[in-house]
Amino acid sequence: METIYHTLLPIYDANSRILILGTFPSPKSRAQGFYYGHPQNRFWHVLSTVLQEPLPSSIEEKRAMLLRRGIALWDVLASCKITGAADSSIRDPVANDFTPIFAAADIRAVFTTGSVAAKFYTRLCGSGCICLPSPSPANCAMPFSALAEAYRAILPYLQPLT
Repeated sequence: METIYHTLLPIYDANSRILILGTFPSPKSRAQGFYYGHPQNRFWHVLSTVLQEPLPSSIEEKRAMLLRRGIALWDVLASCKITGAADSSIRDPVANDFTPIFAAADIRAVFTTGSVAAKFYTRLCGSGCICLPSPSPANCAMPFSALAEAYRAILPYLQPLT
C-alpha cells in the first residue's frame, strides 16, 4: 500500500468561525478536486439544509457557501496509506498543520465528520473536537433527518460575537 498525499487546499478566511474536518479525501473527491465529491455523500445536502441555503452544485457555489457562512473545511490527515475510501484501512497517518487556519480566523469549535476523523484529530493534534456523524454513503443507516439534526450543533458557533 503506497502513501497518498492530500492535494486539496483548505477552505477558510478571516471570517471562519468553525472548522469542519473529514478524515482524508475519497478517491472521488480527489478526482473531482474538491471535498465530499461522491454523489451519494450527504455532506452538501445536510449542510445546505441546516444552513437553510440552496443546495450548491458547483465547486464555486460550495466554496462560496462555506465562506459566506463562516465555515472552514479541510481534512485531518495530510497523508496516509488507505485502501479506496475506507477510513478503517488507514495506516501511517500524518496530520495536516492547522496553524495557518487558527492564526487567520477566530475558530470557535472544531467538528469532525465521523468518529475516525475525531480519533485521528485527538490523537495526532492533541486537541478535542465535536464529533458529528459521517455523511458518507457507508453511514446510510442513519436517516437524513437525524443527520441534519446532529449537524445543527454547528449553528450556535456561527452566531456573531456579542
